[in-house]
Amino acid sequence: MTEDTHALAAMARLLSPHCRVTRMSDGALIADWKRTRFLGMAAADVRKLAEGSPEERAELLGALRSAGCATGRPAPRSDPAIGTWLRGVHLLIRTAGFGLVLRLLALAAPGYTRADTPSADEVARLKQAVRTQSRGSWLVNGDCKSEAVTAFVLLRRSGLEAVLHVGVREHPFAMHAWTEAAGLCIPDSDPRGHAFASVLAVGCWGR
Repeated sequence: MTEDTHALAAMARLLSPHCRVTRMSDGALIADWKRTRFLGMAAADVRKLAEGSPEERAELLGALRSAGCATGRPAPRSDPAIGTWLRGVHLLIRTAGFGLVLRLLALAAPGYTRADTPSADEVARLKQAVRTQSRGSWLVNGDCKSEAVTAFVLLRRSGLEAVLHVGVREHPFAMHAWTEAAGLCIPDSDPRGHAFASVLAVGCWGR
């Protein structure tokens, strides 16, 4: 029962806002209220969306997109838009405090919905854009908290899985923040070769 509930919850996150999923004895029923139609999915396919391989999940998600029941992949954001996010995040951290911003992330960066995993190229491009925009702004000026939160929010709002870390080192004492996705860190997790131990990790809510 718990596994079925988890699978249905994962499926519901993939669907477009106008679709609703209901558990059936042999799978699930998708109610597409935009087109006034109902689509069935076998129990095995529902479980694949939650627990299957990336290839299986991507194939099923493609079928849902073709049927108009799942949203497509958002277009990548332009560098100026990333710069706007960076400056806005930086001002919010300075006025409201980093702790409050972390608590607000559940609203600004909802749980990821895409079945495919983020590619290293995709994350590397975002990392370069964030670094360029941050170093080029006198306001942000390479602030790791602003870069990490911006990267986390943009990745999650694009439907990609990411984890935001806050770390510390003892000698000399310092704090650092970074976002990890596809094996890459934005910004680097060990700036100038100094390793930081993660003491807080913000991942997927409800998972």
